[in-house]
Amino acid sequence: MGNVAGGDARGARVLGNIEVTADGDLDRLVGWRGARAHLHLLNNHGGSINALAGTLQGVDNIEVADGRTKLYDAWIEQDIAGGRAALLVGLSDLNVDFYQNDSAGLLIAPAFGIGSELASTGPNGPSIFPSTALTMRLNVAIADSGYVRAAVVNARAGVLGDTSGIDFGMRDGALLIAEAGTRINGKLAVGAWHYTRQQDDLYARDANGDPVKRTAIGAYVLIDQRVSGDDSRGIDLFFRAGVSDGKTTPFRGGFQAGLLARGLVPGRPDGMFSVGVAQGLLSRGFRRSIRDSGHRADAAETGVEITYQDRLAPFLSVQPDMQYVRRAFADGGPRSTFVLGLRLIAEWPVR
Repeated sequence: MGNVAGGDARGARVLGNIEVTADGDLDRLVGWRGARAHLHLLNNHGGSINALAGTLQGVDNIEVADGRTKLYDAWIEQDIAGGRAALLVGLSDLNVDFYQNDSAGLLIAPAFGIGSELASTGPNGPSIFPSTALTMRLNVAIADSGYVRAAVVNARAGVLGDTSGIDFGMRDGALLIAEAGTRINGKLAVGAWHYTRQQDDLYARDANGDPVKRTAIGAYVLIDQRVSGDDSRGIDLFFRAGVSDGKTTPFRGGFQAGLLARGLVPGRPDGMFSVGVAQGLLSRGFRRSIRDSGHRADAAETGVEITYQDRLAPFLSVQPDMQYVRRAFADGGPRSTFVLGLRLIAEWPVR
């Protein structure tokens, strides 16, 4: 990835992401009826492209502050109620089950993975990349296409491989989250989340000069619909919006919108094109903190991304990417930044 114009500095960085996953049918393996297991090892390494771009929401969804190898996911899921429901226990990525839509999956900017108003919460971020947390999640199927799911998630993320390891004590409380939706012609869903333990206000202080404690809470809605074609050649549109309490997180809300098109190029059945717009609305307290440091902050940071992915070989795909970000504030530099990238994806499935 390279920051070619604007931002804090020009330059390029190489980032790497290595994943090894394994899924097991526990009924077939050990006779545990209706159960399955999942393991996910993760290694991230490389430089920081956002140190050059200088954005608040980031520009690459595999960038980490501290590269290391870790056990990212490790869970067991058990079918209950005759298969109409399933209970999952273990280390699990929150964004797999909540605030997720498939049509945004090709885009590289982190804001298209989970809304920034939720991604920036908790003592060290919620149970999402690059570290998950202990989770108990219940998923219930409603009729043929509906669902309701809810989870209790340790508020402090941490896995084997992190410096602090797994937090079994839940001393920072829990994140409670629920989502209900339908998968008719895509996905329509609404969700809400709440931390059981109050979080620090980003700006307000009490009489002793300590941060005022606030309840961290939020909600979101997402629409992901196919408007033409099928899985091999078609167009899907998506829109997501979320809000938070606006006191405990740098973002009081935001939205993401875009499209995913498959099979647009004749003779390239694996080609996928996507464009998206993401905007993060800054909270009032965060803007005041920026103002106190001597800078002026706009009400929002807005990014536009265009990307295309195609398969060069059975195991290899290539993905050029372009991003323009209008930054909410800049330390004496330009507000705009322009990033170009090229991602190579190698996959070796084993069955």
